[in-house]
Order: sequence, then C-alpha cells, then structure tokens
Amino acid sequence: MPKVSSVIVPYAAYLRVYEPLAAFPEPERGHWARYARRTDLPSYQDELRRSLADLLPTPPVPVPVHESGDAFVAEVDGVVCVCPWRTRLRGWQALGELSEDFPEPVLDALLPPVVRRQTAQDYERWLERNPDARPWIRTATWQVPINWFVLVSDEEREYDKGGDGAGAAAPVLRYRTPMVQARRRVARGLRALKEAVDEGPLIDGLVDVGRWLEEFHPRSLVELDYGGLVHALPAGELEDDHSAADVAEGIEALRHGDGESAGAAYGRLVERWRAVRDRRSAN
Repeated sequence: MPKVSSVIVPYAAYLRVYEPLAAFPEPERGHWARYARRTDLPSYQDELRRSLADLLPTPPVPVPVHESGDAFVAEVDGVVCVCPWRTRLRGWQALGELSEDFPEPVLDALLPPVVRRQTAQDYERWLERNPDARPWIRTATWQVPINWFVLVSDEEREYDKGGDGAGAAAPVLRYRTPMVQARRRVARGLRALKEAVDEGPLIDGLVDVGRWLEEFHPRSLVELDYGGLVHALPAGELEDDHSAADVAEGIEALRHGDGESAGAAYGRLVERWRAVRDRRSAN
C-alpha cells in the first residue's frame, strides 16, 4: 500500500491491465516470474518519484534512457499476473500529448524545443522496430475518464481510508474486474450509448478503451485506481464516491429510454468532480 510522501504526488488516476505470466514470451516470462517473487515490490509513487527526478537536470530528461524492468504484481485465482510499467513508452506517448494541454510558450519553458524534437525522433525510430508496442497502463490527470467507470461495477469497489499522522498509509480507492467482464460491459455500454446518441466523446472514448482491452490476454485483470486523486478529492467525499454506480445507472436508464434518470446520474458525476476541476484551475 502506498505511503504518504514528502514529495507532492501528481494528481493522476490509472487504468491498468495485469496479464498472466503465460501471456509473455520467453525470456520476458522468466524475468517477470522471478520479479514477482520479490518482497520489495515498488509502488506507483516510486515510479512517479523516479520520473520527477529525471526532470531536475538541465536539460531535463523527459523520457528514461532505458525501459523500466519493473511491474505491478497481482494474484488472480492463484495465478500470478503482472502489469509492466513500460515507463519509457508511456513517457514518449505522454510527451506527444503535451501540446494539447499547454500553449507553446509554456511548453517551451517546461521542455526546450530541441529536447522535444530529439525525444520525438527517438520514439519514431523505436516504433519502427516495435510497431505493435502498447502500454499496460493508461493515465489521466485531475480526473477519472467517465468511460473508465463503464468497465467496472460498484460491487468491485475497494476503499481503504488509510491512517492518520505522518508516515501513515494513504487512502486507496480502486476497482478490480476480470477482463471478460470489462469487455462485456464495454459492449453493453456502447450499444446503449449508440442507440441513445449518434456520436460524442463518451462513445469515442469507450471505443478506444475497448480496442485497447482487446490487445490483452482474456484472463487478465483490469484495475481502475484513483492513485493520487485520493489527495485531490475533498475530505469526507472520497468514502462516499460511487461514480461507477452512477455511470452504470445512467447507462441502464439510456437502455430503457429514460433520459431524465440518465441526466440525473450524469449530474451527480459532474457535481462530484467539480471540486477536482476547480483545484486544477487553481494550480
């Protein structure tokens, strides 16, 4: 369980896929089998600290020089499953999306143009050799995308409020579901949405995440983890957060043609996440 750190953790949520060892070819399978037996497995905050440390030099290092050999580990019905970090690949992909979040003058101040160009060229050359590469982890800052909640149910919600005082465990809010369930919910959700509306970002996002899930072993585990967002939600509201239930209720209402109930469920989501969006604007 992650510990509260003196380093401010970015407010990011995660969607992860844990695949069984059988899904990996050798010699990678052997590496993960040995890795899973470790007693000192790192947390997501360890990965964040390493990434933040790379931004301190001048010029900064936006993407690790070498790919990470770390992973998250889970046991599913007695089967060891791993979720490789693939920090380098995710760093390349995140860098390509920065232009959508920051105006160019701000981006130039954060990462000099020459650094961004060189990193983009490195990624292009790497992709030529690894055209089928895909990450096991998706990240969203200052939010949990609504389409992620479609994959899980309220019954799969796991909440631990953590402890009090310095060094105490941080709160944890996550959902875990079998891959077959996640794919089934994507299909049902898409049918309901497409029957109710012609197009929109929710449909596009759900199509995209559904295609991503199809790339993994059918006996995988899907995890939606609030990650650092547990520190962004107002005190007392995290325990009462049942966003997956609201999304499921909204989709079920759409299936029955009940636009009023669907709108009410969506309104609860908007209200719940408004405080988080306000904090993003304040920063």
